[in-house]
This record gives sequence, structure tokens and C-alpha cells, in this order.
Amino acid sequence: MSAKAISEQTGKELLYKYICTSAALHNRFKYARVGCDTDWERLTQEHPWLLAERLVVKPDQLIKRRGKLGLVGIDLDLTGVKEWLKSHLMKETVVSEWGIVIEFLTVFIDVLLQSLQEEEFYVCIFATREGDHVLFHHEGGVDVGDVDAKAQRLLVGVDQKLESSALKSHLLSHVPDHKREVLASFLVGLFNFYEDLYFTYLEINPLVVTEDCVYVLDMAAKIDATADYVCKAKWGDVEFPPPFGREAYPEEAYIADLDAKSGASLKLTLINPSGRIWTMVAGGGASVVYSDTICDLGGVNELANYGEYSGAPSEQQTYDYAKTILSLMTREKHKDGKVLIIGGSIANFTNVAATFKGIVHAIKDYQGPLKEHEVTIFVRRGGPNYQEGLRVMGEVGKTTGIPIHVFGTETHMTAIVGMALGHRPIPNQPPVAAHTANFLLNSSTSVSTPATTRTASFSESSPPSEVTPAKKSKPGVPPGSFSLCSKATTLFSRHTKAIIWGMQTRAVQGMLDFDYVCSRDEPSVAAMVYPFTGDHKQKFYWGHKEILLPVYKNMGDAMKKHPEVDVLISFASLRSAFDSTMETMQYPQVKRAAFGNSSASKKPLTVGHGVFHSEQVGGIKPGCFKIGNTGGMLDNILASKLYRPGSVAYVSRSGGMSNELNNIISLTTDGVYEGVAIGGDRYPGSTFMDHVLRYQDTPGVKMIVVLGEIGGTEEYKICQGIKEGRITKPVVCWCIGTCATMFSSEVQFGHAGACANQASETAVAKNQALREAGAFVPKSFDELGDVIKTVYDDLVAKGIIVPAQEVPPPTVPMDYSWARELGLIRKPASFMTSICDERGQELIYAGMPITEVFKEEMGLGGVLGLLWFQRRLPRYACQFIEMCLMVTADHGPAVSGAHNTIVCARAGKDLISSLTSGLLTIGDRFGGALDAAAKQFSKAFDSGLLPMEFVNKMKKDGKLIMGIGHRVKSINNPDMRVQILKDFVKQHFPSTQLLDYALDVEKITTSKKPNLILNVDGLIGVSFVDLLRTCGGFTRDEADEFVEIGALNGIFVLGRSMGFIGHYLDQKRLKQGLYRHPWDDISYVLPEHMSM
Repeated sequence: MSAKAISEQTGKELLYKYICTSAALHNRFKYARVGCDTDWERLTQEHPWLLAERLVVKPDQLIKRRGKLGLVGIDLDLTGVKEWLKSHLMKETVVSEWGIVIEFLTVFIDVLLQSLQEEEFYVCIFATREGDHVLFHHEGGVDVGDVDAKAQRLLVGVDQKLESSALKSHLLSHVPDHKREVLASFLVGLFNFYEDLYFTYLEINPLVVTEDCVYVLDMAAKIDATADYVCKAKWGDVEFPPPFGREAYPEEAYIADLDAKSGASLKLTLINPSGRIWTMVAGGGASVVYSDTICDLGGVNELANYGEYSGAPSEQQTYDYAKTILSLMTREKHKDGKVLIIGGSIANFTNVAATFKGIVHAIKDYQGPLKEHEVTIFVRRGGPNYQEGLRVMGEVGKTTGIPIHVFGTETHMTAIVGMALGHRPIPNQPPVAAHTANFLLNSSTSVSTPATTRTASFSESSPPSEVTPAKKSKPGVPPGSFSLCSKATTLFSRHTKAIIWGMQTRAVQGMLDFDYVCSRDEPSVAAMVYPFTGDHKQKFYWGHKEILLPVYKNMGDAMKKHPEVDVLISFASLRSAFDSTMETMQYPQVKRAAFGNSSASKKPLTVGHGVFHSEQVGGIKPGCFKIGNTGGMLDNILASKLYRPGSVAYVSRSGGMSNELNNIISLTTDGVYEGVAIGGDRYPGSTFMDHVLRYQDTPGVKMIVVLGEIGGTEEYKICQGIKEGRITKPVVCWCIGTCATMFSSEVQFGHAGACANQASETAVAKNQALREAGAFVPKSFDELGDVIKTVYDDLVAKGIIVPAQEVPPPTVPMDYSWARELGLIRKPASFMTSICDERGQELIYAGMPITEVFKEEMGLGGVLGLLWFQRRLPRYACQFIEMCLMVTADHGPAVSGAHNTIVCARAGKDLISSLTSGLLTIGDRFGGALDAAAKQFSKAFDSGLLPMEFVNKMKKDGKLIMGIGHRVKSINNPDMRVQILKDFVKQHFPSTQLLDYALDVEKITTSKKPNLILNVDGLIGVSFVDLLRTCGGFTRDEADEFVEIGALNGIFVLGRSMGFIGHYLDQKRLKQGLYRHPWDDISYVLPEHMSM
């Protein structure tokens, strides 16, 4: 769910249009939107009520408590409204409560309603994980005060309806009897409207109920933006205004448009365009961490932007994103120069080198402005092929002269922030990490550790007498206090089997490789389900050998044939995630579900023993099982020692940051026992506490790491668990998003749930509460690794953890495609092409972008010149090609090609079959004379034979002169096609030597027989030779080669295809039946002894 605020105008328009209630609702929303260029005369003509009514004027820019802050003009006539606008519209106004300076850009005028205090009420509906809360207070208006403390509440659970009786008894007890029924009816209708249109927050204050009617005065609302595909018809084109206190920038809209058109995630929020610190961060969680660290180190006033790019954007998308940021940061100079932080966590599947190509391209394009503005760039990245990406980034720094400092996974993720802000030195030569290809080899030469240590925690193998628990868990905790107290502590084992919904072959192969290095006996993936193909087998690798996994069209067949499966991993899109998951949950054998994409529903799924919900599938149990792409590629699995369990379990919201936790934990402890990323959604399928309690009850887990974030209140349950003694193991916890409280305006971070709706949901408040409860909380994310190491070392010193020796995992060969992408191998391509390239942002014909083809108005002849001859031909040549196509397009239904096409069409065959049937008749006797004529005439002319000598030689050899002769046309009945082409060639071609030679031959042949004319095939053939030889674009050898390889016959094939298609469509349109040739048109010649 992604909750986005909408304007009051939009909210009221939707309310009055779609609410269904028996209450007498004043359903005419009279308003007029005004700006600095408003034509008042026209406005009053469109809204005559402006001249007659008393008015209210107010800004519509998501400003909270407008009336309380004196930002509303009340009880004014039209003149008074104009005066109010003069002093407010487009003028900077300081909102004293927050100290924010804003300009009123969006203002609308409403009709004043004079109401009494006892007629004003307050109502608010908002969504939580458990359901929707309805808040009601019998005293509304600007002085309502702290409604959280005053208002009465009613929770409407998931999939439940709001009942009128529950409303009256729980919320309306202080409402006068004569208004209770009206209010109950309205609130039921309001709640249904809220649900039907996927609102996540809806507040009306005051709601006025008079003796006659119900009036909605001020309204604030948010909708679930991910439900756009469900509600588009009702919502229309909703515009989401910028948060209060922040302007809307065209660059933000540009990136938002790129994001909407891409499967990747691209976000940009401008905070301070004059700032000197700019970020370009990969990953939703990582982007928040970098912003936090910048603010923690004193850079909040200089932080210019927040943003993120993730989900494997293409090179072009990354370029567009990078150039937007570089353009913004090079508009104003800063006395201290500027810094650009290109950071990110360790990617799961994104090819870092590929995305860096787009950034490098942008840096090269902006190298002048970057040097002029004294920009220094700091880069830190990990993930697939990151070494090559860092090398390329370092090289561009050397070639452009821009200071670029690059670091990999050997450097803590946020260390570059301290370097950029001058808080820590910049290493001269950072350590070079092993190349990605090193996962081919064992990382250890020791083979002394028994294989069993790969499947049990390092600390579990020690004798029980050496283990001293930190504290005993308190017995007697009230049952039901925590949701998973009685649930199984193990999500996955070495025998876990999963079904994959969706054709995600890369993720499946990653799971199989993980299984293999963990020494599992058999693959963890039993089957795949893909509704868009029939049942079949899909090939994968199990170590060195190939195996086949079944793919089913429907879930029922998969479940029936694989009763051992207990996990679903769904990569369904948000449109089909709910339906496919609910179908799976019909099968009780499924105990766990993980989702690779967000669902549009704001209601979580809570089915079975445990349900994950993750924007990016995240979950790994070293030595046992991993979900999809979790842990990244195999080199990262090995580097983070995820092939065997350690002693540390973690739970995180961010999938990308879970990889970073794997790295941090592997560097500071004996490794990960289990890790789960529950996802950044507002209401994930499982919670922090669900997993923390499992870890508490799992003997192999000795310490717990939690990476929380701004938004929600789940971390407070951990505080409660520690205080009550339910959680006794050491908990290291950090909530990201601490920077949010330092910003003057609201920033929606990359995760949908990363937004605080109240003070207690801020990261700062949660970190403080965790610290006070007894959790180990670092001062910043920068120190998270240090705190984890300190706690771990203490457990080792106490003997609670006894580190074991490493064991080398089995080797897994590198996939050929990945090895080639890394440049480790080379192989001749199966195909070569030099005419077209579709791989970039736009199609390219022989080096010319398709946009240029249209801009230059090259036409069909020009395109044919590019694709057939790899040349941009002169204009007259393009025209000649198009004329040839026109004159060869058709020659009636009697010719063999058209006849075959018609017969096939009447036999009920499809277009392709009928066209192919006609084309197969083209040869030396029909239509194939262009090449032959060009070759014969060229050879004779080039040999120096006189026309008469050529004719006599062909007669002597018993050969026909191709391109000479016509069945109908003659010198007395000329072919107008030939005449048209001949006139054009004579007028436009630089030289017509071969055509002149052919015309001399025609004089000789027609003197013998009038129909032995130069026909259209012959004229096109000899004229094309003249064109190729004399247009200046080809050498003599190139021109002869095109004739030799059959290019000229292509003209006839392409042209005549148009006619054949026409005949096919004509027969279908005329609804002609099956063709049978008449007997009287067939001469039956039988052997004499069989004749009648």
C-alpha cells in the first residue's frame, strides 16, 4: 500500500459523486478555483453564486489546521475575497507553528455555512494492519484539540463491515437522540465510500449536522495509489500535490513519469536545490540510510535531494535519472563545491556494471559543468559484477579529471558519507575485493570441519555444559500477548519444498545453486506454476548436471502431484497476486507464502501458519533454504558465508538492506542463522515481533538483529517483549529514517510504509524507546557493525557462542551467460547483423535512429536503401524504388502467383499460408527475371558485345534473353509501366548506359517479332544496375555483388506481395468458396488401351 495525500477539492469531488447514504447530504459542492491570472468576469459568469453568497477562501495545499493558523478567509463577499487573495496569493507566508515559508499557489472559494458549535462533529477513518479505525468526537471545529485522546474509537476488522448498531453504541453515545440516526446512516455510507475507493485516511472536521441536512466542511484524505488499476475509472486522473511546505518541481514529475513507464523504481524528491550534498542511491532502504547518515553528520541543511533507483533499471533509464540529478546540481555554484554520493547496498540481481554505464554516460555528458562546480563524487556499491562497475567509474574519473572515489563491499556502506563530509580520511588505495569469478573456487583450503557443521549453528555443536544463557525467559507471560508465542519456531528446513508462481527462471536457478552449495540432498523447488503456457518441463542446473523441473498451468495440478510442498513463492504482479495467493491457500499443505511484488490491497493476508509480504522477496536460512533472489548471486552467498548457519538471526524491512546485513554480520560474527526481510509495505504479512519471538525460542540463535524504519509501531512490541522478559536474548536494533524529523516538509521515502503519521512512529522516537527498554541501539547506522561485533564478542567471551572451523562448500560452475557478461570468456556469435539494432532506447536502421528516418522523411524507398544496401540513397533512387514497388504490385488474377494465392484463400487457409503459396511460384518463368536480366545484359555489355552479337550469341546457345518479351504487350501496344519507369530513369539517373544497351537489343528483337519488347522485369533489372553503378554510393564490385546475391528479385517479391495480399483479402471479403477446376478445362490424356 502506498498512501498518497490528495487535495481537498479532489476528495470532496469523489465524496459527493460516489457516497451512498440515506442521510440528507448537502450534495452540491460549490467551489471555484482561483489563481493570480483568474478572469473574474468570466468566473462570476460560470459561478453566479459568488456574487450572492457569503464566502470562504482557503488554500488547498495539504496544510494542517488552516483555520487554527489563521490561513482561511471567512464570511467574505467577493470583494473581500479579492482583497484576501491580494495579501496571500503568490506571497510568501510564514506558518509560525512549523516555521515554514510557503507560497499560496492553489486556492479555492467555497460557500460559507453558518453553524452552531453543537452542530459540529469530528470524524476520521484510517487504516492499520488490523483493520480500519473510525474516530468520532461529538465536538468538532478548529478547537477540537487532541482528538487521539478525546475521540471514541471503533475498529472494523479486515473484511468486516461497519454496522449502524455498533456505531450508535460505541461512537454516538454523546450525540443528541434526534441526530443519532442521521449520523449513523452518514457514517456507514462514508465508511463504505472509504473502502470502495481505496482510501487509507479520511478526516472531516467539522462535519455539520443541522435539522435539515449534513454538510462536509473541511476534509483531508489519502488514497492507496497502488489501487490505481482497480479505481482508475472512478478516480480519473488524480493529481497528487506536493507535501505541505515543499514546491512541486518539473524534474520530480519527469522522474515520476519515467517511474510509471518502467518496471524499475525511480524516485526523486528535491529538498533544497541550493544544497551542496546530492545523492544517487540504489535501493529504497539504502536511500533512507544514506539520508540518515548525512543528517547525523551535520549535513541536513545542505542535503539537496532524496531519491532512489532500484529494480534493475536499464542503461537508458539510469542515464535519464542521472542526467536529471547532474543537471539540477550544476545550476547553482556553492562556495565549498559540491559532493555527489552514488551509493547503495549489495544488490540481489541488478547488474551493477550495466546500471553504472548509464551514470558514466551522464557524467561524461556533464563533465564540463561538474568540473566548473567543483563536484567530487563518492561511489560505494556491491552486487553482481560490481567490480567491473567500480572499475569503469574509476576510469571515467581519470579520463574526465573529475575526482571520483570508488569503494566496494570491503567498505562499510555509509563510510563514504563521512569521507564526503570530511569526517573521516579518504583511503589512498582502498582494498581490492576478489573478482566476481572467484566463486568458481573454494574460499578455504581447510577440509577438517565435518560436513554436519554446515547444517547446524556453529554454536550448537558445543557441549551443553559450556552454554550459559543470558537470562531465562519469564514464564507466566499472558497467553496471546504476542502473535507467534505458540507457533513453530522454524520456517524452513533442509527438507523444505516450494512451488514458484511465475516464470522466474533466474530466481529458481539461484535457489538451486544455493541448495547445492548447502549440500542439500535435493532441490528446494519442486515445481513452477505459470498459467500462460501448457504443462511442460523447464531445464535447470543442479551443480554440474542438467535437471528438468515441471511447470504446470494451474495450481491444483501442481499441489496434487507434489504433496511434499509447504511453501509458495509468488512472483505474481499486483493485479494477480491476491487471486493467485487465495487460490493457493485453499490447499492446507501450504504453510508459508512469500510475495515478490506488492498487492494493491491495503488489507494484509493472514492465512496459514505464517505469511510474508514483501515488495522484494526476502528470506534465507543458511544451509537450508532461501527465497528467490535473497542473498544475491552465488559470489555474495559465499562471501557472506550463507551456505552454513551462524549464530545471529535478523529481521529487516528492506530486501536490499538484508544483503547488507548479511555482509555486516559475516564480517563481525560467525554468520547468519536466519534472515527475513518482511518488506517495506505499510502492512506486511508478518511483523518484526513474529520473527523476534521465533528467534527467541530457537536454540541455535544466540543474538538478534532488527533493522526497523520510520512508520508503524511494531518496534514498540519489541520494547514490550524485552521489558516483560519474553525476549531475553541480546537484541541489536536500529530504525532507519531518523532524518525525517529534521526535514521541514514531509518526505515519502522509497518504501510505502516509510512515513510517520504521528510522533511515536518516527525513527528517533522508536530508537529511543528501544534503547530505554534494554536493546543495543547504535548512535547511527554507521556504527551498527561495531555494536553487533561488541555484543557478539561478549557472547563468545562468556562461552555462549563457540565459533567452529570453516568448511569449504561444493564448487558450482558459473553460468555461461554470466561468464560472458563478465568478460571471462568469448565465443563467436551465432548470428551477425549489420543492418538493424533494437537493443537501445530506439530502433536503429543501418546506423540511423528511427526518429531520424521520419524526421528526414526518407519514405519506404529510403528505409529499403538502409536495410538492403546499408546506404542512404539519393532522393531519386528512393523514388525509383518506390515506383518499382508500385508497378510490380499486381498484374491481375490470372498470373500463377495470384492464382495460387486465390486458390489457397478459397481453401480456407490463413493469410501467411496463402501469401507463401503465391510467392513460391516466383522464379525464372514468373517474376524472377529481374536478376537474370540484369546479369545477362551486364555481362554482354561489360564483355564489349554489340547488341546484334549478343542477340545472335543467345540464339546460338539456345537461351532466352531474360527481360525480353511479353505475352500481351508489343511495340504497337506498349506497356505503360515500362514507359513510366523509362521516362523517370532517363530524366533523373546520371547515366543510363545499360538501359541504352537494352533498348538497342529491343530494336533488334522487335524487328523480328513485335512482342519481343523490353518488359518491366528487364527494364527494372538494367536500370537498377545503372543506379548501383552510377549513384556514387557503391564501388563497381559492391554493385555487382548486390546483383549476384539476388537483391533485385527482392523488389519483385516485395512489390508483388502487396498484390497477393490484396487478392487474399478480396476473396475473403467476397466470401468465395472452395475452388475446384472445371473438367471441361482439363485435357485428360490417358494411355490408349484405357481410352473409351
